[in-house]
Amino acid sequence: MTPPRRAISLRRYLLLGILLPVGLFVVVNAVSLYRQTLDAVNVAYDRTLLASAKSIGELLDVKGFDEDAQLRVTVPYAALEAFEADNQSRMFYRVSTQKGALVSGFGDLPFWQGRLPERNTYAALVDFYDDSFQGEAVRVAVLLQPVAGQNGRAMAVIQVAETLELRRTLTRKILIDTLWRQAVLVAVIALVAVVVVQRATRPVRRLSSELQARPEGDLTPISAADAPRELLPLVDATNQVMTRLAHLLDNQKRFVRDTSHQLRTPLAVLKTQVQSALRGDVEPRQALLEIYDTVERATVLANQMLSLAKVEQLRQQPDESVNDFDEVVRSIALELSPLIADKDIDFEIATMSAPVRSHDWMLRELTRNLLHNAIKHSPVGGALAVQVVTDANSVALTIADSGPGIPAELRARLFQPFSPGNARSGSGLGLAICHEIVRALGGTITLENRETHGHIDGLDATVRLPLAENIQ
Repeated sequence: MTPPRRAISLRRYLLLGILLPVGLFVVVNAVSLYRQTLDAVNVAYDRTLLASAKSIGELLDVKGFDEDAQLRVTVPYAALEAFEADNQSRMFYRVSTQKGALVSGFGDLPFWQGRLPERNTYAALVDFYDDSFQGEAVRVAVLLQPVAGQNGRAMAVIQVAETLELRRTLTRKILIDTLWRQAVLVAVIALVAVVVVQRATRPVRRLSSELQARPEGDLTPISAADAPRELLPLVDATNQVMTRLAHLLDNQKRFVRDTSHQLRTPLAVLKTQVQSALRGDVEPRQALLEIYDTVERATVLANQMLSLAKVEQLRQQPDESVNDFDEVVRSIALELSPLIADKDIDFEIATMSAPVRSHDWMLRELTRNLLHNAIKHSPVGGALAVQVVTDANSVALTIADSGPGIPAELRARLFQPFSPGNARSGSGLGLAICHEIVRALGGTITLENRETHGHIDGLDATVRLPLAENIQ
């Protein structure tokens, strides 16, 4: 057996849906801010390196011109000390000719082999690059400084290198400050999200508690006037389900109640008849005929009550099949033809194709009950007409008998269960079954007396059902 899947917590889903994107955005934003700040730090300290190189360039002197020029410089340490921000980083310099010949400074500082950038933000021939010196990472500024005077002219290459301790310290500080701020931001967002989600899911928890606290069998609609708009469809759907369940339970209780009430009488009569036969109060044949009649009436009653219950069952199980009402009516007419012939009824039938979306049993039970009633109430040798016609939207079945009709005071309650027109001739369930079937199919049923000069010629039972093409 497959274990049930663990239900997803709505609160957890909302919190993850809010906090994960926010957390991802904060991480991306922190990385981006860190890189931007690091670039800004490099730009600021690169300016310091350029200023150092320029200060050295101001100390240069030259003797001779071009190939014969000799550069001279004396750089006191104080010239670089002014540009050192603190004692964490150290600065080194090298002054060379364009061919790399050392003029002054640290001879083991690698000579620049690069090229000047095509675009430069500084008003100088300068390049910046990362290198290593004496086993440490350094940032180097290279300045091509023209040197000219009365005694000569030449181009000097000035390199100023700085260790990265200060830059790294400042970068770490910026990173930590950034992360602290982002962490506080995430914490605030998480707190707000938790509070908001808790408040947003409170109606769901309250509804759950109310439903769990309900006594067994309580199917009254849920009252959720303060529920958020997104929850209302769920509340409405739940109320609809509970209404259907309440309707089913009511029908079940009514069926049990009616069954126990209606079957009690024929069973009591049957018991009395059997006792009378055993005592010899009546002739055996007559006793058997009476018992047969009672059993027959009880059987009809039981079958009709089961049919009424089946209508409600099929109502809850919609059938998408389409049946031709014309074929059903003709089939039932053929089935009941012995009863028609037995009363020598002048029978007439006229039908046309009428597709209806319905259970086949419903259409047959509806037609059988109406036609059987019409045959039963038609006099011997009377007339009986069945007609099926359609229009643009519906089909109409009309069964016109030649019976005595129905009094106006009785017509209003004939569709109620156990309200027969003649208490001696039926159980009063036939028309109730027809009424429930028509309701389930979304149609209407009417019973109208047919009169001529104030005289009742018969009864017209008319059923209207929507055609299959018009059912949504």
